Amino acid sequence: MKVTYIHHDGFLAECRDRYLLFDYYRGAIPEMDPEKPLYVFASHRHGDHFNEDIFQLANRYPKVQYILAKDIWMSRVPESLRGRTIRMGWRKQEEMDGMVIRTLKSTDEGVAFLVEVDGMTIYHAGDLNDWRWNEESDQWNEAMHQKYMKEITGLAGEKIRCAFLPLDPRQEEWYWLGMDEFMKTVGAETVFPMHFWGDFDVIRRLKEEPCSDAYRDRVVDIARCGEEFWL
Repeated sequence: MKVTYIHHDGFLAECRDRYLLFDYYRGAIPEMDPEKPLYVFASHRHGDHFNEDIFQLANRYPKVQYILAKDIWMSRVPESLRGRTIRMGWRKQEEMDGMVIRTLKSTDEGVAFLVEVDGMTIYHAGDLNDWRWNEESDQWNEAMHQKYMKEITGLAGEKIRCAFLPLDPRQEEWYWLGMDEFMKTVGAETVFPMHFWGDFDVIRRLKEEPCSDAYRDRVVDIARCGEEFWL
């Protein structure tokens, strides 16, 4: 599988016989084979996760289909593409062309995606994260923590080949929290940080944290938009 980091939370995964495009909102999408099916995922309606430009892909890739979180209204989908679009709510499952798609409930908006394809499992968190903020009360932060742990604990035992997880420097000293909890509760063979707002150095910082000792070698060093990785 080849994974391309596009921008922010946007990734393109090229599998054996299909492409999976996650949470595109800006940046250059790599050229793709128009003969291969393309599945476009959007975890929620926030502007840094969903851009209506994704519907223009249908002009170049005739085998495109869209999997959108249910908070993205169908009215935002061009009428000509509604038959190729499904919307998924929390904790739902769909089977599509030999692919199994499951959703988790985000701690912000929309869903996280768990995709089983080619005998492996891919996880894209969207905005499912332990959003601890210094300006919030202890009560608010504890409630957030409990919601997050409830969702990811349900994944314990899953063999995740590739996970796309938030690593947000805006959380200040708590930037590593959600990823650390995920890796110690669920785990993944390979982890791609995302949602770091162009601060690529935050990946280095994570790897220097004592908490990452058990998994830092599995965290991918992303250095630029458009970078490709082979798994």
